[in-house]
Formats: sequence, structure tokens, C-alpha cells
Amino acid sequence: MLVIGSGAAGLSAAVSAERTGARVAVATKTTLQANNSSKAQGGIQAALGDDDSPGLHAEDVMRSSHDTADPALAEVLTSEAPGAIAWLEAMGCAFTRENGGYRLARCGGASRKRLLQVGDRTGHAITKTLRDELEAGSADVLAHHRLTALDRASGGWRATFATPDGGDEIDAATIVLASGGRCYAEAATRGELSTNHPNATGETTRIALEAGAAARDLDALQYHPNGGAWPVTMQGYSIPETTRAYGAVLLNAAGEEFTDSLGARDVVSQAIFDEVEAGRGVQTEDGRPAVWLDTTRISRHDAEVSLPYMLRRYRGAGIDPLTEPILTYPVLHYQNGGLVIDTRAETTLEGVFACGEIAGGTHGRNRMMGNSLLECVVFGRRAGTAASEQARS
Repeated sequence: MLVIGSGAAGLSAAVSAERTGARVAVATKTTLQANNSSKAQGGIQAALGDDDSPGLHAEDVMRSSHDTADPALAEVLTSEAPGAIAWLEAMGCAFTRENGGYRLARCGGASRKRLLQVGDRTGHAITKTLRDELEAGSADVLAHHRLTALDRASGGWRATFATPDGGDEIDAATIVLASGGRCYAEAATRGELSTNHPNATGETTRIALEAGAAARDLDALQYHPNGGAWPVTMQGYSIPETTRAYGAVLLNAAGEEFTDSLGARDVVSQAIFDEVEAGRGVQTEDGRPAVWLDTTRISRHDAEVSLPYMLRRYRGAGIDPLTEPILTYPVLHYQNGGLVIDTRAETTLEGVFACGEIAGGTHGRNRMMGNSLLECVVFGRRAGTAASEQARS
């Protein structure tokens, strides 16, 4: 079985497949450590609170997507979330705890507190846990393998790669596509900032479409409401949305709140765009549009426990977010749409599976924060298990 991509989705698929006894290879464009998942800060959602349930979580997914998400995929995502957390913990991922339980935060679009965190480097913690597990096993890692073609072959599929040595071809009974979206490349085309890793260029989606796979909602790209706008060293940095979960609010040039700071991502981003367009925004020293994120309302305890990396970044740039507000503006962040999958994570191409950002439907046209890492783990596990079983059949 061949996995293409080394973020949380690809790693989850590979680990799950290897546990079934499958022979697994993981191909990655550059190195195993280079991926978007490692940059994810805010957290991962799971209905673990006493007042919460997977059903409520699913309702929030559907509402945030404006009823464009696939209900069957949303149900899988939310019902398997608690098990995904337990699976990660069993491998050593230590989520932040407080008062005898998980430290849960309410994120944008959520009706309950269900966001688990590892400080503000949750993605890094999850991918390191999965990578350590993968490297402890027998999977082959094919670094510096950039996919260039996907073709049917006898008994399955043939993946063609560009490599430093010229090229490579690998035949596999089943393939899991987990190489993310295209927002870095899209931002460069638009002349905008992006939170994404430079590897997020989207060619795997194009190659799958050329092979005959169906896709949905590929035009639905998402802006992160709180990109860093100033100073220059913070431009494109994704300010954790947990800043707003712990009390920060968005303010215009007059110091007025102009939106529900815990609204869905698309609503909050659009409110910022509209406020600036109406002339009530702030301009950075280099002439970029922005509004204020009043982080001074966050308690020192909450910031030190859940936002330590953000504090270090801004203080290193000469700004203390606990004593002065910071400038923010939406930045291109996530590909909501992608390849059509079923609940087993199989695409419309038999034997080709997809999980993580490259797959569409789970979030519809608007994703809630904290559900991307969850999708990677839940559907990565499903893809790995289903692909390995199908490869042996």
C-alpha cells in the first residue's frame, strides 16, 4: 500500500495500515517533517465535555458549513472523534489538562467547549507522535518524491514521481492520497499572504482529476480570520483562534466591536473585509489593511498555558499581546473542497483513497477550526485500514 503525503492524514493512514499487517510505503514531496499539519496551532475538536455529544458536534459542523457538508461524513468525523483522541494519547500525545480533566475551549462556530490543545502547537505534537510511531515500524519512507502521474496498472495503480535522481515508478494495489491542498500556490498567484507550508501546491488533486476522480467545492478556499498583519516578521502567521476563545475580541479603528468574535470562520473573515472596505479599518506601517485583535483581554494564566508560542513570537518581534492589541487581517488558509470520498475514504477511483485537506465533503464549503486535524486522524485511520484490507483482498 502506498501513501502519498506525510502530514497528520498520511501518517495516520500509514500507521493504521501497518497495524493491520500491510506493507506500507510513504512518499513525501520533500521530507517527512515538511507539512501543513505541523503548523496547525489551535487544537483538535472532540465532544468530551459533560454537556456535549457527537450529535451536537455534528450539528455545529452542518451549521458552520451552511448545510453544504456531507451529513454521513460529518457523522463519521464527530462520532469517531473521542476514539481518535484516545488513539493519539495511547501513542503518547499529551493534551493539555486542568482540574482533573482536559482543558477544553470553545472555538468559532461551536456550541460547546470541545477544543483540545497541546499549548498552541497542537499540530506539531500530533504529527510528531504519529511520525515517531511510523519510524518505529517497518514502513518505507520515500523522501523527495513529487507525484507527477497516477495511472492504472495490473493489479492496482502506478504512481510516477520526480526525484533528485530523475524519477521513480511505484506499483501498488491501493493508494492513499494525503498531500493536502493548494493554498500556498493560490496565495502566490493572487499576491496574498498564506499560512501554508510552501509544499501546499495542489498538484496531487490535479493529477487525481486527470486520472478520472470526481471532486467537489474546489472553488471554496477558506481564509483564516486572524492572520498576522504587523510587524513584517508576523505577516502570514496564523494567530491562534483560541485567542478569541480565551477572550480576545476584534475591534475597528475606533475601538468598537463589529462582529461576534466567536462566529464561524467565513462570517468573521467577511466581517473584517467589510469593516476595512467601509473605511473603519487600520493601516499597517507598510500600508496593509488590518483591524485590531484586542488580546489584552486574555488572562495571563490562559495565555501562558494555551498560547505560549504566540507570546514568544510576538514578544520576539517587540510586541507583548497581553499589554497591547495586535494587528490582524484574514489570510488564505485552507482548501475546503477536494476529491469526493465515501465513508471509507475511497474516492470515485476504485483502490484510490483520500484523507485530510485533499478530500472534500466533510466540511462542505466552510470548515470549523479544530476539525482539520480531527479529519486527518479520523479519515486517515479509515483510509489506511480500508486500503490495506482492499489490497489484501
